[in-house]
Amino acid sequence: MIAMAAAVVLLPFLAAIGGLLGTRRLGRDGPPGSIDQAVYRRAAWVAILPAAVSAALAVWLPARLWAGDAASSGPPATGQAGFWDGWLPGAVEGTLTTVETGAVPVTAGLRVDGLAAMIAVLVTVVALAVQIYSAGYMRHEPRYPSYSAFISLFTSAMLLVVYAGDLLVLYVGWEVMGLCSYLLIGHWWEDRANSGAAVKAFLVTRIGDVGFLFGVFTLGIAAGSFRIDDVLAEVPEMSTGTLVAATMLLLLGVAGKSAQVPLHTWLPDAMAGPTPISALIHAATMVAAGIFLVARLYPAFLGARPTLDALAVMASLGMLGAALAALAQDDLKRVLAYSTVSQLAYMAGGLAAGSDQAAIFHLITHGAFKALLFLCAGALIHVVGSNLMSDMGGLRRTMTVTFPAMTIGFAALAGLPPASGFFSKDAVLAAVEHAATHPEASPLTDAAAWLLFACALLTVAVTGAYAARAWLRTFFGESRVDNVALPEPPPGVAHVWDGREAPPSMLWPIGVLAVPALLLGFAGAGLLEWSSAVLSVLVALLGAGVVYAAWRADPAADPARVLGPLRVPAERAFHVDAVYTWLFVRPVLWLARVVARADDAVVDGAVRGSGGVTVGAAGLLRRAQTGNAQLYLTGVLAGLLILVIGAVVLG
Repeated sequence: MIAMAAAVVLLPFLAAIGGLLGTRRLGRDGPPGSIDQAVYRRAAWVAILPAAVSAALAVWLPARLWAGDAASSGPPATGQAGFWDGWLPGAVEGTLTTVETGAVPVTAGLRVDGLAAMIAVLVTVVALAVQIYSAGYMRHEPRYPSYSAFISLFTSAMLLVVYAGDLLVLYVGWEVMGLCSYLLIGHWWEDRANSGAAVKAFLVTRIGDVGFLFGVFTLGIAAGSFRIDDVLAEVPEMSTGTLVAATMLLLLGVAGKSAQVPLHTWLPDAMAGPTPISALIHAATMVAAGIFLVARLYPAFLGARPTLDALAVMASLGMLGAALAALAQDDLKRVLAYSTVSQLAYMAGGLAAGSDQAAIFHLITHGAFKALLFLCAGALIHVVGSNLMSDMGGLRRTMTVTFPAMTIGFAALAGLPPASGFFSKDAVLAAVEHAATHPEASPLTDAAAWLLFACALLTVAVTGAYAARAWLRTFFGESRVDNVALPEPPPGVAHVWDGREAPPSMLWPIGVLAVPALLLGFAGAGLLEWSSAVLSVLVALLGAGVVYAAWRADPAADPARVLGPLRVPAERAFHVDAVYTWLFVRPVLWLARVVARADDAVVDGAVRGSGGVTVGAAGLLRRAQTGNAQLYLTGVLAGLLILVIGAVVLG
């Protein structure tokens, strides 16, 4: 099984190497700015085939676990029996090599258990859907070979995080994902806004990763090993101070990768990348890594109550603030981006409340329906030529595949039955409610638990509101497509708008993802609690009903007006970027200018001064170089005479 897991990780990695080295960027016979179609097809096959095989193997691994092929290797890596352990009992670990690094060895190995197997299926299936979808979406993109190769590398890095049996091996995949996100978000780097968004994502996540690395070192040194099983086995022996310090540091990395307050600002700007990349980042890789990490090391977090309180506060602010921001956006991709921040905070709330089962369940269903929503958004943008919902409307008449698929996605996002989000969101809400109403069994303080519960309920209402608003403004009312200033098509390509659907290569992944987005929740129906489920649905319908009433009163106006005075600050994400600019960006730029001036005055001045002295001395010496041989001979004889006289006088 370990060999199979290694193949799941290595196949996308080899596809990345093949995509980068085995294809050329431009064809010789295509028009300028286009890609030769032979090169395009070769790159597409190099990307899609390994992704398909990797997905098949990833699906086969949980089947082997379910059949009982894996022997149990102690307690689950999460520290408690999750619902995945009921389906997929046992675990298996394999070590490739062990490197002695002083007192603490590093084990290069992989571990397959129920949690890893399920998340790997999510990653590989979504990655395969994105690769197939991209083949149509990026068909005329001149840099498609490198684009598809970086997707493969991104996928491989996330799979390494999922299957890693050692914290330092996990860290390698963690950092490679950060590099890939920078390269993919900035794919269209010619636009300064895109390159700026990529740099922002890279820097913000690096801030968190510094803390993450120190947290890994703290746990590894305290446990005497970086093997995840060894670390979890030593958690009961660690002091509370060590656990709090380690988990707080790890929480910085989680906040960066999973876009949690206060390191969430990079994710909405990541929409500058191609839409398929948004689906990959927001659904199955990068942002899922932080939630997965907390679940993987959950016993350590359960032993650090202050860390869980901090996580609860972060989740409370993130879920409600991002939901309000989503309700005010006009750009459809930014609506979904803020939705991702909110839903990730919802998962973090489940972890803080003591239920890694509910959090991982919602992570899996969210991966399915959020990938579906982003791919549907890409189809809309491909057809309409604009990201703005104010340029859409009435599209249900022509987009007969995208409309029902996106309806399923929005229903799952809002938590409406029978869509998958209904089951998983209820599981999180039930866990949060239990933490607030049963303080004796809660890992949180009373204040943190009640804050989390109140924000979770409000978030359910706001989520229903922004999902209904996006659905109504996109597919209903009068069509505004004819008023859109469509972009110029690629050379030699007819205009994208023809009043019909997106091409089949984009529709097939949408149709496939619609199935788990609708039905996946039934797999965790055992976690359903009817009291919280009824409350959740009623609250979501209340939020959607308020938006529907506002839209019905004036279909031409934006229902976001229901926010009232909150609309402008919500549209600007409550000015967090502006605050960060004042607190961090401007002081750093000022300091950089001071250092540059000091460098110019001191270092460059010293260099210029030494240069001036050298030039002056050279000028004096140059005067002696007249080219007159008689003068040179006279000088030699005069010098010799002076030496002789000096020798005689000095005796």
